[in-house]
Amino acid sequence: MLKGFKEFLLRGNVIDLAVAVVVGAAFTTIVNSLVTNIFNPAIGALFNAGSLDSLLIVRIPSLADPAHPAEIKFGAVIGAAIQFLIVAVVVYFVLVLPINHLKKTAFRKKEEGEPAVDADTPPTELELLKDIRDLLATGQTADGAGGAEGKHAAPPAPAQQ
Repeated sequence: MLKGFKEFLLRGNVIDLAVAVVVGAAFTTIVNSLVTNIFNPAIGALFNAGSLDSLLIVRIPSLADPAHPAEIKFGAVIGAAIQFLIVAVVVYFVLVLPINHLKKTAFRKKEEGEPAVDADTPPTELELLKDIRDLLATGQTADGAGGAEGKHAAPPAPAQQ
């Protein structure tokens, strides 16, 4: 039971998800600070209000307590919608757009055949297997000799009668 739990925790996608949540929480603090301290006051100034929460309040008389009417705060809803749009814009222009640009640049370099950053890296297992397949298909051995005389040669075909 503990072995299965350990395997679950050590799977790559669980670690990636945990990192994404932590980084996302840290980034959320930055975005919320930008929106709360810069954009919301600027928008509130357009409407001559310190905060959108205090704008467009509709008071409805309460049957339970007539001295304290219920308040419908349309300004708060509008402020939340604007904050969502601002957060989406900040995330797009600060994260998505630069990352997409970097991906395009890297993809273009790869298509143009520019060497990788580290040209001394050994070939991958897949590349080695493709080389072996190609050598077997042409009938060559690794030392360049032709034919299939090696120990892995196919057995001779049975004689036809």
